[in-house]
Amino acid sequence: MEKVDFEILATCPKTGARLGRLHTPHGVVDTPAFMPVGTQGTVKAMAPEELEALGAQMLLSNTYHLYLRPGADLVAAAGGLHRFMHWPRALLTDSGGYQIFSLARLSQVTDEGVVFRSHLDGSSHFLSPEKVMEIQMLLGADIAMVLDQCLPYPVPYEEAAAAVARTTTWAKRSQEAHHAPRQALFGIVQGATYPDLRRRSAEEITALGFAGYGIGGLSVGEPKTLMEEMLAITVPLLPQDRPRYLMGVGSPDCLLMGIGQGIDLFDCVLPTRVARNGTVLTRRGKLVVRNAAYARDFRPLEEGCGCYACRRFSRAYVRHLLNAGEILGVRLTTIHNLYFTLTLMAAARRAIAAGHFAAFRKDFLATYAAEED
Repeated sequence: MEKVDFEILATCPKTGARLGRLHTPHGVVDTPAFMPVGTQGTVKAMAPEELEALGAQMLLSNTYHLYLRPGADLVAAAGGLHRFMHWPRALLTDSGGYQIFSLARLSQVTDEGVVFRSHLDGSSHFLSPEKVMEIQMLLGADIAMVLDQCLPYPVPYEEAAAAVARTTTWAKRSQEAHHAPRQALFGIVQGATYPDLRRRSAEEITALGFAGYGIGGLSVGEPKTLMEEMLAITVPLLPQDRPRYLMGVGSPDCLLMGIGQGIDLFDCVLPTRVARNGTVLTRRGKLVVRNAAYARDFRPLEEGCGCYACRRFSRAYVRHLLNAGEILGVRLTTIHNLYFTLTLMAAARRAIAAGHFAAFRKDFLATYAAEED
């Protein structure tokens, strides 16, 4: 097949949640879906087969990092990113726009593009919208993202307005440079936390007719209530028949909030990053298993969890591994957090299909904020 096709199967009668299928050249993705982040072409501590077994349908990799190491030409010579990383299912590559935010001290933005100083060796690199498209076409993911300008929170209105204008210009240039028949191109809506800028960006980006739409510039430090407000403004302005992707959001409460607003795709490093810090996600909130309180706790990481880590090992053992610096400890917390997140998304899909997503979300959030015993 060419590019992607999206169909909506059901919608929640009380919220904006929708159940869909995203058809890609590498298989179907049931939505709403969470994409584990494999920045360097790998989800840290996980093998591809393990990710599939956990329920991952689509992964995200990063254009900027793969461009620096090992290089897009090398990945293309290996047969593309799918073959290089041995991942048979759908892939999305981000554009590097987030690195404008996260590596601000190493980058300089102009209307032409971004000059980066490599975080690896200090070498200088220029990424234009056209260059980013060239890299992503070589990588060969199913979905590519346009280059955009992501800003921190808070940011002055004038700076946010300039970023919206630049993001629109870059989107047009990206569209003109992109010519991969089996790769879909998504536009990105920016606008910081200014309602009029969000509306302006949504109007300008959707007018270009992309295969799908990312919502960027959120989860960058703003209060969650403000994120929800910006989604309520932005989502209704996006085409109903195209997938909607909330970029960089992965905490359980925000995933359910986004689903209720009509978001179809999510990605975030949170589940894997906090796992490496010794924190696991549970239905009652975060549990820092590295803490001394769990030194003699022989319960699983989460009671009733069906993941490999919880079926086999205790909190006391996982804590021991983490504190001893054993790789297995990080693998077990990562397995649990990804299982938790992907299982939550699957449960949300079932709730939408059954017509009771609002009740499902309410029940989950009623206990999620509580501390673990």
